[in-house]
Amino acid sequence: MTSIRDIPDALIAALRDARHVCVLTGAGVSAESGVPTFREAQDGLWAKYRAEELATPEAFLADPVLIWRWYRWRRELVAEAQPNSGHLAIAKLADRVPRFTLVTQNVDNLHQRAGSSNVIEFHGNIFEDRCFADGSLQAGDDGTAVPTCSECGGNLRPGVVWFGEAIPERALNESCAAAADCDLFLSIGTSSLVYPAAGLADLAKQNGAMVAEINPNPTMNAARFDFSLAGNSGVILPELLNSLSL
Repeated sequence: MTSIRDIPDALIAALRDARHVCVLTGAGVSAESGVPTFREAQDGLWAKYRAEELATPEAFLADPVLIWRWYRWRRELVAEAQPNSGHLAIAKLADRVPRFTLVTQNVDNLHQRAGSSNVIEFHGNIFEDRCFADGSLQAGDDGTAVPTCSECGGNLRPGVVWFGEAIPERALNESCAAAADCDLFLSIGTSSLVYPAAGLADLAKQNGAMVAEINPNPTMNAARFDFSLAGNSGVILPELLNSLSL
C-alpha cells in the first residue's frame, strides 16, 4: 500500500468523523526506526542468552550486574534511533481529532520524542529506573554496576515490565477505558497475539468502534479487524493523515 487511493473510503470517513481515536502501537513501529525487536537484539555478546533469561525478576535477583549490562547496551541502541514518519504522523493526528489516546507496547520513548504527549506506556520505559524493593521511580542510572535506591538502598532495576509481571494497573485501566470509549481503533505494528494488549481491539469492537490494523503483513488475527492494511506505518500513516485534508 503506497498511496491514499489504497486506503478504504470507509476508514477515511471513520477517521474524519471520529469523536475519539485510540491507537495501539507495537514493535513494528520502532523497527522502522532501526530499533531491534526484543528477540532480534539477541546477537553478539548476548547470542547465548534467551531473551527470557534477561528479562524476569528471577534473573535480576540471580545476577543484577548481568541484567544491568544488558539493559545499558539496549539503551545505547535505542538512544541512537530517531522517530520515523509513522511516529510523527501519530503525533500530528492527535491534533486533528477531538480526542486521541495513544497506547504503546514499546519502551523506547520514540513517541514522546516525535511530539506525542500523555502516552500510555503499557510495558514501561527503558530509560526509567525503578526500585526493585518498593517500586518507586528514581532519578536515573548513576553508572555503578547496580545502582541503588536513594530512599531505601534497594537495588534499582530498569523501569520496564518483565516476563511474568503484570501490566501496571493505571496503564491497563486507562487503556481499557480508552478502547471501550473510542469509535476508531488502530492497531499499528503489533502482532495482536500478546494479551492483554491484544484484547484492546476486541474491547473496542465490542463497544461499537471500527477497528483496523496496519502491518507490513496481515497478522494471524486480521479477520478480527474491519480493515487490515498491509504496509509500513511510516508510509500508510502519513497518507491517512493527508486524507483529512481532502
